Amino acid sequence: MNEACSRIFHHLEWLSGTVIQMVSNLTTCDFGYRPDPDKRSIGELLSHIALICEADARISDEASEKEMADYYQSAEVNSPEEILSALRNNLKGLKQRYDRYTETDLNVTTTSWWGTTDTRLGWLVQILTHMAHHRGQLHSMLVRMGKEPGIQLFE
Repeated sequence: MNEACSRIFHHLEWLSGTVIQMVSNLTTCDFGYRPDPDKRSIGELLSHIALICEADARISDEASEKEMADYYQSAEVNSPEEILSALRNNLKGLKQRYDRYTETDLNVTTTSWWGTTDTRLGWLVQILTHMAHHRGQLHSMLVRMGKEPGIQLFE
């Protein structure tokens, strides 16, 4: 694997591990907590986090808006067990995908259905930032709930 990709996956794995730690301290009742009426609940946010690696990989492969809507509908995860399984499996699948990419593949430019263009390496950076962004949201939501997550925010 390309060295840059290897470093990015190190961080993705670390971020995923901290999400797993935060989930392990939650009860099913906590999943319904919604600090803002127009925003996701903790359960909805965790479901989204669990799908980021696969969903964003599909976006980088130029999936259409309809294909993405169909994916999200078919891949819905709700229970803590489903969320953790999807998070692990989707990260594993993304890593396997990038293990196969050559340097040439990493420099291929693709365009999302809404018009964002990036290289495959650039998309991987975006996946990392997407994951970090939502992990930060999860951390903030837990703090607002009065549940100190007890994780390091940075390695």
